[in-house]
Amino acid sequence: MRTKPGACRLARSRRHRTERGSLMVLSQAGEAAAVPAGTDKELEAPPGLEDDAGTGQPCLHPAAPGMEAVGAEECRVCGCCSGSPWPRCCGAPGTKKKAACPGLGLFYTLLSAFLFSVASLFLKKIEDVHSVEVSAFRCIFQMAFVLPGLIYYKTGFLGPKGKRIFLFFRGLLGSSAMILLYYAFQVMPLADATVITFSSPVFTSLLAWIFLKEKYSIWDLLFTLFTITGVVLIARPPFLFGSNVTGIEGSYADHLKGTIAAIASTVSSASTFVILRKVGKSVHYFLSIWYYAVIGLIGCVIALFVMNEWRLPYCGKDRVFLILIGLLGLGGQIFLTKALQIEKAGPVAIMKTMDVVFAFILQILFLNHLPTWWTVGGALCVVASSSGTAIRKWRQSSKKAKQNEI
Repeated sequence: MRTKPGACRLARSRRHRTERGSLMVLSQAGEAAAVPAGTDKELEAPPGLEDDAGTGQPCLHPAAPGMEAVGAEECRVCGCCSGSPWPRCCGAPGTKKKAACPGLGLFYTLLSAFLFSVASLFLKKIEDVHSVEVSAFRCIFQMAFVLPGLIYYKTGFLGPKGKRIFLFFRGLLGSSAMILLYYAFQVMPLADATVITFSSPVFTSLLAWIFLKEKYSIWDLLFTLFTITGVVLIARPPFLFGSNVTGIEGSYADHLKGTIAAIASTVSSASTFVILRKVGKSVHYFLSIWYYAVIGLIGCVIALFVMNEWRLPYCGKDRVFLILIGLLGLGGQIFLTKALQIEKAGPVAIMKTMDVVFAFILQILFLNHLPTWWTVGGALCVVASSSGTAIRKWRQSSKKAKQNEI
């Protein structure tokens, strides 16, 4: 039978609408998948079009009802490529796939953890510079490096109208988390502050259950209790451990303030993750970082003038440390973003535990401060709960992926 007149044009027009109304994102295997604009859900491939289901034959799908495969060569459409005409599809014979380097995402995560830890060490080495001023310098560096990306990708500076309120709170909470974290680093041991802030995944699960109505099981409650236990072992409140608390920097009042700041930073960071999950893929990540830097800089400048703390470092070494903190923080963020682009979130979250390891090593080698057994015990509790949360989420996503394939 011959093809009905206009059938090929109908197929092309349908495919054109699909491409214009979709966002093309790369899947884990390096293949392109169409994602509807404004959503964060990938379209499922039709049955039989999974990676292991291909036999090297073209994927023939009728472009219109009643069309026969015979005589429809011009209208061949590949379902695994979201409507790309064959043979320019991923399953066509002779088409080469770009092979991903095994473990590259985990290496990026390890490098990101090291850069963040070194930046925290330099923050401890800076003298007579308030944490808010350090945060302002980091925001300036982020703005300088993100601005060319916004211009190149033509994302604009405000974002979609329906997402601006989420971007504002993402910037406000993200910058607040940074300022509070830097203050905690300055007034308490490096390892203690790092361990407390590492409990963010547990608080993220709790906030996602409250605001996004995500499932919160008995395992999540158990991990939350483990995290609280770890934080208590690090904070060591006097009503539990007595008034003679050892292994802290300075007075116990400063240690307690640093602990509260670290906890507040963790909750703010977890709130940021929930907001980013709500926004999904409808906003470019450069725009998200731009809001983070701009709102953070404005807040830091206002706070510095109110506290009358704005001053340049007197020592040239401190000025170098400020520049390095900005560069290392930006580098750590870039490598972490690249890791999440090419690796699943579960392994990345587990590899992030190296933040704690690097913090202990740098504190012993360069700050001559040995952690107490209370800190080690608290670190084990927090790392175990965070890793357990990551592994559980990873297994759940893997099960859902297999069910979708079936």
